[in-house]
Amino acid sequence: MKQETNKKVVVGMSGGVDSSVAAYLLKEKGYKVTGLFMQNWQNEPGEKCTSEIDFKDASSVCDRLEIPLHKANFSDDYWNNVFEEFLNEYKLGRTPNPDILCNREIKFKSFLNYALTIGADYIATGHYASLKNINDKTYLSRAKDIAKDQTYFLHEVKEPEFKKCIFPLENLMKSDVRKIAKEIRLSVSSKKDSVGICFVGEKNMKDFLGRFIKLEKGPILDEYNNIIGEHNGSTLYTIGQRQGLQIGGIKDKDDLPWYVYKKDILKNQIFVCQGVNNNLLYSKGLECEDISWINNDYDFDSIECMIQIRHQHEPVDCQIDYLNDGYVIKFNKPIRGVALGQSAVFYKKNICMGGGVISRAF
Repeated sequence: MKQETNKKVVVGMSGGVDSSVAAYLLKEKGYKVTGLFMQNWQNEPGEKCTSEIDFKDASSVCDRLEIPLHKANFSDDYWNNVFEEFLNEYKLGRTPNPDILCNREIKFKSFLNYALTIGADYIATGHYASLKNINDKTYLSRAKDIAKDQTYFLHEVKEPEFKKCIFPLENLMKSDVRKIAKEIRLSVSSKKDSVGICFVGEKNMKDFLGRFIKLEKGPILDEYNNIIGEHNGSTLYTIGQRQGLQIGGIKDKDDLPWYVYKKDILKNQIFVCQGVNNNLLYSKGLECEDISWINNDYDFDSIECMIQIRHQHEPVDCQIDYLNDGYVIKFNKPIRGVALGQSAVFYKKNICMGGGVISRAF
Protein backbone atom coordinates (compact mmCIF):
# COMPACT_ATOMS: atom_id res chain seq x y z
CA MET A 1 0.00 0.00 0.00
CA LYS A 2 1.20 3.53 -0.79
CA GLN A 3 2.48 5.39 2.27
CA GLU A 4 1.34 8.94 1.42
CA THR A 5 -0.67 10.59 4.18
CA ASN A 6 -3.07 13.53 3.87
CA LYS A 7 -3.95 12.41 0.36
CA LYS A 8 -7.63 12.04 -0.46
CA VAL A 9 -8.76 8.54 -1.33
CA VAL A 10 -12.25 7.67 -2.53
CA VAL A 11 -13.11 4.07 -1.69
CA GLY A 12 -15.68 2.12 -3.67
CA MET A 13 -18.00 0.96 -0.88
CA SER A 14 -20.08 -2.06 -1.87
CA GLY A 15 -21.58 -2.76 1.53
CA GLY A 16 -19.38 -5.85 1.86
CA VAL A 17 -16.63 -6.72 4.31
CA ASP A 18 -13.72 -6.29 1.87
CA SER A 19 -14.35 -2.67 0.86
CA SER A 20 -15.27 -1.82 4.46
CA VAL A 21 -11.95 -3.06 5.84
CA ALA A 22 -10.13 -1.39 2.93
CA ALA A 23 -11.62 1.96 3.99
CA TYR A 24 -10.65 1.35 7.62
CA LEU A 25 -7.04 0.47 6.75
CA LEU A 26 -6.64 3.60 4.63
CA LYS A 27 -7.95 5.81 7.43
CA GLU A 28 -5.54 4.15 9.86
CA LYS A 29 -2.71 4.99 7.46
CA GLY A 30 -3.62 8.68 7.65
CA TYR A 31 -5.44 9.13 4.35
CA LYS A 32 -8.45 11.42 4.01
CA VAL A 33 -11.02 8.77 3.18
CA THR A 34 -14.36 9.24 1.46
CA GLY A 35 -16.71 6.41 0.54
CA LEU A 36 -18.60 6.12 -2.74
CA PHE A 37 -21.50 3.74 -3.27
CA MET A 38 -22.22 2.92 -6.91
CA GLN A 39 -25.73 2.13 -8.10
CA ASN A 40 -25.41 0.42 -11.45
CA TRP A 41 -28.57 -1.60 -11.92
CA GLN A 42 -32.24 -0.60 -11.98
CA ASN A 43 -34.42 -3.36 -10.60
CA GLU A 44 -37.80 -4.23 -12.01
CA PRO A 45 -40.84 -3.16 -9.92
CA GLY A 46 -41.44 -5.70 -7.18
CA GLU A 47 -37.99 -7.26 -7.63
CA LYS A 48 -35.84 -7.70 -4.55
CA CYS A 49 -33.44 -4.77 -4.50
CA THR A 50 -30.10 -5.92 -3.13
CA SER A 51 -28.56 -2.49 -3.78
CA GLU A 52 -30.80 -0.92 -1.11
CA ILE A 53 -29.57 -3.46 1.45
CA ASP A 54 -25.95 -2.93 0.36
CA PHE A 55 -26.31 0.87 0.57
CA LYS A 56 -27.63 0.61 4.14
CA ASP A 57 -24.68 -1.61 5.05
CA ALA A 58 -22.23 0.82 3.42
CA SER A 59 -23.84 3.73 5.28
CA SER A 60 -23.58 1.84 8.58
CA VAL A 61 -19.89 1.15 7.99
CA CYS A 62 -19.12 4.75 7.01
CA ASP A 63 -20.92 6.02 10.12
CA ARG A 64 -18.87 3.62 12.22
CA LEU A 65 -15.62 4.74 10.58
CA GLU A 66 -16.70 8.40 10.65
CA ILE A 67 -16.12 8.97 6.96
CA PRO A 68 -18.47 10.65 4.45
CA LEU A 69 -20.36 8.56 1.89
CA HIS A 70 -21.37 9.66 -1.60
CA LYS A 71 -23.84 7.82 -3.81
CA ALA A 72 -23.53 7.85 -7.60
CA ASN A 73 -25.78 6.32 -10.24
CA PHE A 74 -23.87 4.76 -13.13
CA SER A 75 -26.76 2.58 -14.35
CA ASP A 76 -26.75 4.13 -17.84
CA ASP A 77 -23.01 3.47 -18.19
CA TYR A 78 -23.52 -0.06 -16.93
CA TRP A 79 -26.32 -0.79 -19.37
CA ASN A 80 -24.61 0.75 -22.41
CA ASN A 81 -21.04 -0.38 -21.79
CA VAL A 82 -21.38 -3.63 -19.84
CA PHE A 83 -24.79 -5.24 -19.99
CA GLU A 84 -25.49 -4.79 -23.71
CA GLU A 85 -22.14 -6.37 -24.55
CA PHE A 86 -22.92 -9.14 -22.06
CA LEU A 87 -26.24 -9.86 -23.83
CA ASN A 88 -24.70 -9.67 -27.31
CA GLU A 89 -22.10 -12.27 -26.34
CA TYR A 90 -24.79 -14.61 -25.05
CA LYS A 91 -26.76 -14.19 -28.28
CA LEU A 92 -23.66 -15.34 -30.17
CA GLY A 93 -23.54 -18.45 -28.01
CA ARG A 94 -20.49 -17.37 -26.05
CA THR A 95 -20.06 -17.20 -22.27
CA PRO A 96 -19.06 -13.64 -21.28
CA ASN A 97 -17.65 -12.51 -17.96
CA PRO A 98 -19.45 -9.31 -16.85
CA ASP A 99 -17.11 -8.76 -13.88
CA ILE A 100 -14.25 -8.06 -16.31
CA LEU A 101 -16.32 -5.55 -18.30
CA CYS A 102 -17.56 -4.03 -15.07
CA ASN A 103 -14.04 -3.38 -13.78
CA ARG A 104 -12.96 -1.87 -17.09
CA GLU A 105 -16.00 0.33 -17.72
CA ILE A 106 -17.41 1.13 -14.27
CA LYS A 107 -14.95 0.74 -11.41
CA PHE A 108 -11.89 2.01 -13.28
CA LYS A 109 -13.60 4.46 -15.62
CA SER A 110 -16.93 5.86 -14.41
CA PHE A 111 -15.99 5.56 -10.73
CA LEU A 112 -12.44 6.83 -11.26
CA ASN A 113 -13.62 9.85 -13.26
CA TYR A 114 -16.26 10.67 -10.64
CA ALA A 115 -13.72 10.37 -7.83
CA LEU A 116 -11.30 12.71 -9.57
CA THR A 117 -14.05 15.32 -10.02
CA ILE A 118 -14.64 15.37 -6.25
CA GLY A 119 -10.94 15.91 -5.55
CA ALA A 120 -9.54 12.41 -5.13
CA ASP A 121 -5.82 11.78 -5.38
CA TYR A 122 -6.48 8.03 -5.53
CA ILE A 123 -9.29 5.54 -5.63
CA ALA A 124 -9.32 2.29 -3.67
CA THR A 125 -11.31 -0.93 -3.83
CA GLY A 126 -11.61 -4.13 -1.83
CA HIS A 127 -10.10 -6.26 -4.59
CA TYR A 128 -7.58 -8.94 -3.69
CA ALA A 129 -4.77 -7.75 -5.93
CA SER A 130 -1.43 -6.00 -5.62
CA LEU A 131 0.36 -3.21 -7.47
CA LYS A 132 4.13 -3.29 -7.90
CA ASN A 133 6.24 -0.27 -8.84
CA ILE A 134 9.22 -1.38 -10.91
CA ASN A 135 11.41 1.22 -12.66
CA ASP A 136 8.65 3.84 -12.37
CA LYS A 137 6.13 1.52 -14.00
CA THR A 138 3.07 0.11 -12.23
CA TYR A 139 2.37 -3.60 -12.64
CA LEU A 140 -0.65 -5.62 -11.55
CA SER A 141 0.42 -8.56 -9.41
CA ARG A 142 -1.32 -11.35 -7.55
CA ALA A 143 -2.47 -10.79 -3.97
CA LYS A 144 -1.05 -12.65 -1.00
CA ASP A 145 -4.28 -14.66 -0.72
CA ILE A 146 -3.95 -16.66 -3.93
CA ALA A 147 -7.29 -18.40 -3.33
CA LYS A 148 -9.07 -15.00 -3.39
CA ASP A 149 -6.81 -13.34 -5.99
CA GLN A 150 -8.87 -11.20 -8.41
CA THR A 151 -6.26 -10.15 -10.96
CA TYR A 152 -8.05 -12.34 -13.52
CA PHE A 153 -11.00 -9.91 -13.39
CA LEU A 154 -8.76 -6.82 -13.61
CA HIS A 155 -6.74 -7.66 -16.73
CA GLU A 156 -8.52 -5.16 -19.03
CA VAL A 157 -7.67 -2.18 -16.81
CA LYS A 158 -4.63 -0.23 -18.02
CA GLU A 159 -1.51 1.01 -16.22
CA PRO A 160 -2.61 4.71 -16.12
CA GLU A 161 -5.73 3.72 -14.14
CA PHE A 162 -3.72 1.52 -11.78
CA LYS A 163 -1.37 4.42 -11.06
CA LYS A 164 -4.38 6.14 -9.48
CA CYS A 165 -5.42 3.09 -7.46
CA ILE A 166 -4.68 1.49 -4.08
CA PHE A 167 -5.51 -2.09 -3.10
CA PRO A 168 -5.38 -2.07 0.73
CA LEU A 169 -6.03 -5.83 1.02
CA GLU A 170 -3.05 -6.86 -1.12
CA ASN A 171 -1.11 -8.43 1.77
CA LEU A 172 -4.04 -9.85 3.76
CA MET A 173 -5.75 -13.21 3.80
CA LYS A 174 -9.54 -13.24 3.69
CA SER A 175 -9.56 -14.63 7.24
CA ASP A 176 -7.49 -11.60 8.35
CA VAL A 177 -10.02 -9.24 6.76
CA ARG A 178 -12.95 -10.82 8.59
CA LYS A 179 -10.96 -10.80 11.84
CA ILE A 180 -10.24 -7.08 11.50
CA ALA A 181 -13.90 -6.34 10.72
CA LYS A 182 -14.97 -8.25 13.82
CA GLU A 183 -12.37 -6.58 16.04
CA ILE A 184 -13.52 -3.08 15.06
CA ARG A 185 -17.17 -4.16 15.32
CA LEU A 186 -18.26 -3.55 11.76
CA SER A 187 -21.84 -4.66 11.10
CA VAL A 188 -20.74 -6.52 7.93
CA SER A 189 -18.03 -8.64 9.58
CA SER A 190 -19.90 -11.89 8.88
CA LYS A 191 -21.79 -10.80 5.74
CA LYS A 192 -21.56 -13.36 2.94
CA ASP A 193 -19.53 -12.54 -0.15
CA SER A 194 -21.56 -11.36 -3.12
CA VAL A 195 -22.17 -13.82 -5.96
CA GLY A 196 -23.81 -13.66 -9.36
CA ILE A 197 -23.61 -11.04 -12.10
CA CYS A 198 -21.61 -7.93 -11.19
CA PHE A 199 -23.98 -5.35 -9.61
CA VAL A 200 -27.05 -7.35 -10.66
CA GLY A 201 -26.69 -10.01 -8.00
CA GLU A 202 -27.59 -13.66 -7.75
CA LYS A 203 -30.23 -14.56 -10.33
CA ASN A 204 -31.73 -17.64 -11.92
CA MET A 205 -29.96 -17.29 -15.27
CA LYS A 206 -32.75 -18.91 -17.28
CA ASP A 207 -35.40 -16.54 -15.88
CA PHE A 208 -33.10 -13.52 -15.96
CA LEU A 209 -31.73 -13.93 -19.48
CA GLY A 210 -35.19 -14.89 -20.69
CA ARG A 211 -36.24 -11.28 -20.05
CA PHE A 212 -33.78 -10.07 -22.69
CA ILE A 213 -33.07 -13.02 -25.01
CA LYS A 214 -35.53 -15.40 -26.67
CA LEU A 215 -34.83 -18.87 -25.29
CA GLU A 216 -36.10 -21.98 -27.07
CA LYS A 217 -35.88 -25.58 -25.98
CA GLY A 218 -33.79 -27.85 -28.18
CA PRO A 219 -32.09 -31.24 -28.34
CA ILE A 220 -29.18 -32.51 -26.29
CA LEU A 221 -27.06 -34.88 -28.39
CA ASP A 222 -24.29 -37.27 -27.46
CA GLU A 223 -21.02 -37.58 -29.38
CA TYR A 224 -22.72 -39.95 -31.87
CA ASN A 225 -25.52 -37.43 -32.61
CA ASN A 226 -28.13 -39.41 -30.67
CA ILE A 227 -30.76 -37.21 -28.99
CA ILE A 228 -30.66 -38.03 -25.28
CA GLY A 229 -32.38 -35.04 -23.71
CA GLU A 230 -33.77 -31.52 -24.05
CA HIS A 231 -32.23 -28.21 -23.03
CA ASN A 232 -33.82 -24.85 -22.16
CA GLY A 233 -31.91 -22.76 -24.70
CA SER A 234 -28.41 -23.38 -26.02
CA THR A 235 -27.17 -19.92 -25.02
CA LEU A 236 -27.59 -20.85 -21.34
CA TYR A 237 -24.93 -23.57 -21.38
CA THR A 238 -21.18 -23.34 -21.34
CA ILE A 239 -18.39 -25.71 -22.32
CA GLY A 240 -17.51 -28.05 -19.46
CA GLN A 241 -20.85 -27.53 -17.70
CA ARG A 242 -22.27 -30.45 -15.72
CA GLN A 243 -25.07 -28.94 -13.65
CA GLY A 244 -28.57 -28.42 -15.01
CA LEU A 245 -28.48 -30.95 -17.85
CA GLN A 246 -31.00 -33.29 -16.23
CA ILE A 247 -29.70 -36.33 -18.10
CA GLY A 248 -29.68 -39.69 -16.39
CA GLY A 249 -30.46 -43.33 -16.83
CA ILE A 250 -29.69 -43.44 -20.56
CA LYS A 251 -30.00 -46.99 -21.93
CA ASP A 252 -26.69 -48.70 -22.77
CA LYS A 253 -24.71 -45.79 -21.26
CA ASP A 254 -22.32 -45.89 -18.31
CA ASP A 255 -23.46 -44.37 -15.04
CA LEU A 256 -21.14 -41.38 -15.40
CA PRO A 257 -21.92 -37.64 -15.30
CA TRP A 258 -22.50 -35.76 -18.56
CA TYR A 259 -20.68 -32.58 -19.61
CA VAL A 260 -21.22 -30.06 -22.40
CA TYR A 261 -18.38 -30.23 -24.92
CA LYS A 262 -19.84 -28.36 -27.94
CA LYS A 263 -22.71 -26.06 -28.93
CA ASP A 264 -24.40 -25.23 -32.24
CA ILE A 265 -26.25 -21.98 -31.70
CA LEU A 266 -27.72 -21.78 -35.23
CA LYS A 267 -29.32 -25.21 -34.82
CA ASN A 268 -30.00 -24.64 -31.09
CA GLN A 269 -28.18 -27.85 -30.15
CA ILE A 270 -25.81 -28.77 -27.36
CA PHE A 271 -23.53 -31.80 -27.40
CA VAL A 272 -22.51 -33.75 -24.31
CA CYS A 273 -20.08 -36.50 -23.40
CA GLN A 274 -19.52 -38.66 -20.34
CA GLY A 275 -16.73 -38.53 -17.80
CA VAL A 276 -14.80 -35.60 -16.37
CA ASN A 277 -11.61 -36.68 -18.20
CA ASN A 278 -13.21 -37.25 -21.60
CA ASN A 279 -10.85 -36.11 -24.38
CA LEU A 280 -13.70 -34.14 -26.00
CA LEU A 281 -13.57 -31.70 -23.08
CA TYR A 282 -9.89 -30.85 -23.59
CA SER A 283 -8.15 -28.34 -25.87
CA LYS A 284 -4.50 -27.98 -26.87
CA GLY A 285 -4.76 -24.28 -27.56
CA LEU A 286 -6.97 -21.31 -28.29
CA GLU A 287 -7.17 -18.09 -30.28
CA CYS A 288 -7.86 -14.49 -29.27
CA GLU A 289 -8.68 -11.88 -31.89
CA ASP A 290 -7.10 -9.26 -29.64
CA ILE A 291 -5.28 -9.05 -26.31
CA SER A 292 -5.53 -6.12 -23.92
CA TRP A 293 -2.06 -5.56 -22.42
CA ILE A 294 -1.96 -3.72 -19.08
CA ASN A 295 1.48 -2.24 -19.77
CA ASN A 296 3.09 -1.29 -23.06
CA ASP A 297 5.86 -3.85 -22.58
CA TYR A 298 4.74 -6.60 -24.90
CA ASP A 299 5.87 -6.08 -28.49
CA PHE A 300 6.65 -9.57 -29.78
CA ASP A 301 6.10 -12.19 -32.45
CA SER A 302 6.25 -15.00 -29.90
CA ILE A 303 6.43 -15.13 -26.10
CA GLU A 304 6.30 -17.80 -23.38
CA CYS A 305 4.25 -17.20 -20.25
CA MET A 306 1.41 -18.76 -18.25
CA ILE A 307 -2.29 -18.81 -19.12
CA GLN A 308 -5.37 -18.87 -16.89
CA ILE A 309 -8.70 -19.49 -18.65
CA ARG A 310 -11.09 -18.77 -15.75
CA HIS A 311 -11.02 -17.50 -12.19
CA GLN A 312 -9.20 -19.94 -9.87
CA HIS A 313 -8.12 -22.09 -12.83
CA GLU A 314 -4.60 -23.40 -12.24
CA PRO A 315 -2.30 -21.55 -14.67
CA VAL A 316 -0.59 -23.55 -17.40
CA ASP A 317 2.60 -22.78 -19.34
CA CYS A 318 1.90 -21.62 -22.87
CA GLN A 319 3.33 -19.91 -25.94
CA ILE A 320 1.65 -16.90 -27.57
CA ASP A 321 2.28 -16.32 -31.27
CA TYR A 322 1.14 -13.08 -32.85
CA LEU A 323 -0.29 -13.44 -36.34
CA ASN A 324 -1.76 -10.77 -38.63
CA ASP A 325 -5.34 -11.69 -37.69
CA GLY A 326 -4.85 -12.23 -33.95
CA TYR A 327 -3.09 -14.38 -31.38
CA VAL A 328 -2.64 -18.16 -31.30
CA ILE A 329 -1.91 -19.66 -27.89
CA LYS A 330 -0.61 -23.22 -27.52
CA PHE A 331 -0.68 -24.91 -24.10
CA ASN A 332 2.15 -27.03 -22.72
CA LYS A 333 -0.54 -29.49 -21.59
CA PRO A 334 -4.23 -29.77 -22.59
CA ILE A 335 -6.76 -27.68 -20.68
CA ARG A 336 -10.27 -28.82 -19.87
CA GLY A 337 -13.38 -26.74 -20.52
CA VAL A 338 -12.11 -23.85 -22.67
CA ALA A 339 -15.23 -21.74 -23.29
CA LEU A 340 -15.64 -19.18 -26.07
CA GLY A 341 -16.40 -15.73 -24.69
CA GLN A 342 -14.48 -16.31 -21.47
CA SER A 343 -11.13 -14.61 -21.05
CA ALA A 344 -7.64 -16.02 -21.37
CA VAL A 345 -5.38 -14.11 -18.98
CA PHE A 346 -1.59 -14.21 -19.11
CA TYR A 347 1.01 -14.09 -16.35
CA LYS A 348 4.76 -13.85 -15.96
CA LYS A 349 5.29 -15.35 -12.52
CA ASN A 350 2.85 -13.29 -10.42
CA ILE A 351 2.64 -10.29 -12.77
CA CYS A 352 -0.60 -10.10 -14.75
CA MET A 353 0.27 -9.11 -18.32
CA GLY A 354 -3.25 -8.80 -19.71
CA GLY A 355 -5.68 -11.01 -21.55
CA GLY A 356 -8.20 -11.44 -24.34
CA VAL A 357 -11.58 -12.96 -25.09
CA ILE A 358 -11.38 -16.55 -26.34
CA SER A 359 -12.64 -16.71 -29.94
CA ARG A 360 -11.74 -20.31 -30.79
CA ALA A 361 -10.42 -23.44 -29.08
CA PHE A 362 -8.60 -26.31 -30.77
